[in-house]
Amino acid sequence: MNTSRWRGAVVAALAVSACLAALPAGSVSARTPAKPSITVAHGRTQPVFSYRDALREHLMVRTPVDSDGDGRKDRAAVDIIRPKETQQGLKVPAIMLSSPYSDTVGRGFESEKKRYDARGNPTTFPLFYDNYFVPRGYAVVDVDMTGTGRSDGCPTIGGQADVAAAKAAIDWLNGRATAYRTDGSEVKATWSTGKAGMIGHSYEGTLANAVAGTGVDGLETIVPISGISSWYEFARSNGAKHWNGFGPWLAGALDSDPPEKCQAVREGLRAGEDDATGNDNAYWHERDYIARPAPEVGKVRASVFAVHDTHDYNVRIDQFANWWAPLAERGVPRKLWLGRYGHTDPFDWPGRRDLWVGTVHRWFDHWLYGIPNGIMDEPRVDLQTGPTTWTTEADWPARTSSVPLRPRPDGSLALSPAGGARTFTDAKLSEADLTADPSTSLPGRLAFVTPPLRAGVRLSGTPTADLRVMLDKPTANLTALLVDFGEDERIDWARDEPRLGIHDGLRGLAEESCHGESTAQDDACYRKTAEVTARQPSEVIARGWMDAQNRHSATAPEPLTPGRYHRITWRTLPNDYLIKPGHRLGLVLGGTDADFLYFEDPTGAKVTVDLAGSRVTVPVTAKSSLSAALTTR
Repeated sequence: MNTSRWRGAVVAALAVSACLAALPAGSVSARTPAKPSITVAHGRTQPVFSYRDALREHLMVRTPVDSDGDGRKDRAAVDIIRPKETQQGLKVPAIMLSSPYSDTVGRGFESEKKRYDARGNPTTFPLFYDNYFVPRGYAVVDVDMTGTGRSDGCPTIGGQADVAAAKAAIDWLNGRATAYRTDGSEVKATWSTGKAGMIGHSYEGTLANAVAGTGVDGLETIVPISGISSWYEFARSNGAKHWNGFGPWLAGALDSDPPEKCQAVREGLRAGEDDATGNDNAYWHERDYIARPAPEVGKVRASVFAVHDTHDYNVRIDQFANWWAPLAERGVPRKLWLGRYGHTDPFDWPGRRDLWVGTVHRWFDHWLYGIPNGIMDEPRVDLQTGPTTWTTEADWPARTSSVPLRPRPDGSLALSPAGGARTFTDAKLSEADLTADPSTSLPGRLAFVTPPLRAGVRLSGTPTADLRVMLDKPTANLTALLVDFGEDERIDWARDEPRLGIHDGLRGLAEESCHGESTAQDDACYRKTAEVTARQPSEVIARGWMDAQNRHSATAPEPLTPGRYHRITWRTLPNDYLIKPGHRLGLVLGGTDADFLYFEDPTGAKVTVDLAGSRVTVPVTAKSSLSAALTTR
């Protein structure tokens, strides 16, 4: 593909204010004061502008949508902080956050919200970006998603109206959209270079993905953290439901307006989700940023610095992986941090905060100012391998070999198949029950395990369950779990104790660290964190779910013929995981997973598995071949 646009973004020449100090006395006329400019040292922009004196303003940008149907185009609330020197000719790029959280749940580990003075101008911007980047010559542009905060309209939970707010703000930065001050006068972004980078966690990262998928000119880079790429695959897995009523519930939680204002929109969300079937449809297609209704990922013009956690079961890791692969196919410039916590931000990863701030700083410097700082020459991937250990990789997933493992009648998981059949009932079991002692027989699950591994095995990528099954009913919920059976100290990502400040494998500490400059209204200091770990007998490596009648299509279900064998194949969630020597790798098959298919009812179907015709395929690295690990001497 032609990557000249991305290569062209990197320029070697910069106007550096520090050079003025080296000029001979009198070489700069007092009648022609020097135009303000950024300062660069050691490949990084330097904090030479005052955060305290920065300009803070509130604007409303007109969007092309009317999400609440009131006959007027929605306007998006945009809060901006930029160096005061932008009034003296300095032009700066923008770091943009588009969020639905500003006046409801707040943002970050400490749930910060925006605050305003009596005139309606912003005094507090959540998170550290403004404190850190404004002194270094950036504007920070904070956009309230449509229907949230001070923006007009109604939230549509991933729909085009949600995306319109940030896209309109980027258009305004480039002179293609109209914005108004609080007094109704029009305002232009005369201070903007036209270049923007989006960043944010969860819904904010989702909006970054979605806006990049529009191909909007001016969006040079995105840093999506735990972002969604397909809302259907967020709410469903192969027809099996993780949620009922998610859209209208979240829309109501994010919208602080009177409930009646957006009631009709929420009813539309409820109808579109089609909870009765769990099938894919046009509603979900609109909320797919990978392929539908057009190949959205093919429109991505921005570079991508993606961040995700392997134990994020709010926005599961397939949301990143299914989007990362087509970006790679298109040659989009990419970088990745892959952690092992829950639904977290790398700013809060223990021991990584300084490195994260420095890395994202160099990323924005490179893509928004064109500074040749070498960040694209480094290993593409930072990968967490244990509670306190990290490594770097050339790419992700690693180069692997696919090894098929076969369930056998004696409960073993082996390289070669054996005849016979085993049965279980589609019951609703917790994962604690599903992964309990694999040698114990339970009517709602089948468990198969390897012998203790002779060598460590690294899994990198997406396992596949391939089963030949017979049901006595037209359908059943199916769950496949790949499990590491072996005691170890692991990140306790599932522990949630708000009273103790514990969630997603992290615990908030009293000690703070500061990144950037502070004012009395907006400080740059945030609590540090520590890992929360626990000694555990096993860990689920990969999870996958399927409504059997959706085995061929998530859109058009096909009930099974009872009493006949059918082949059902589906991908589990991906992972990158090292199984240690002496541990056993297990495959657990069950019905309705009570922890992740909470809204599904079990069918009670009897599921017969033809063992010789079934397997799980595991992607393992060549250096740690599973075949070699299982081969006896």
